[in-house]
Amino acid sequence: MILRPFSGDAFRVHRPKWAWLPASGEGAASHGGRANRPGVPALYLALDQATALAEYMQGSTLLQPGTIVQYKVELGLVVDFSKGYDRDAGWEPLWEDFMCDWRKLLFNAHIEPPSWVLADSVISANVKGILFPSTQRAGGINLVVFTDLVSDSDVVAPHDPGGYLPANQSAWPA
Repeated sequence: MILRPFSGDAFRVHRPKWAWLPASGEGAASHGGRANRPGVPALYLALDQATALAEYMQGSTLLQPGTIVQYKVELGLVVDFSKGYDRDAGWEPLWEDFMCDWRKLLFNAHIEPPSWVLADSVISANVKGILFPSTQRAGGINLVVFTDLVSDSDVVAPHDPGGYLPANQSAWPA
């Protein structure tokens, strides 16, 4: 694995109902994602606004309401898989499957996605996240943050100086 600290801005479009917990990772924990199995909190961010919007839309031609949030992020070590798999760069062969169609494997083939196994190994190594290419926008880069590993020396903070994000879920209809 290629490890490095991460410091920079990141973006996410949240469903309005969940904008009151913008850094929790609980939404991904409820269903799982590319780099987290159900029950594992993970915050999926993009390094630019266009990628955040493309990830939110997931290929749909209709845009559902969303709240875009910019984050200041400073993390100890993350896996830098932003250039994808390259055997010559020293990636273990299993990393070639990180960009698998994890939903198809899980829901259609009933196979555990290899990206979950890789994420498990990253979490076990106490590495805070993974940078990886977007499947929704060519050239876009995502960052998944394993929120249970974020410590007091890390920063994953939504930029909301005006206090526009809701304080709790009661701001939204059931």
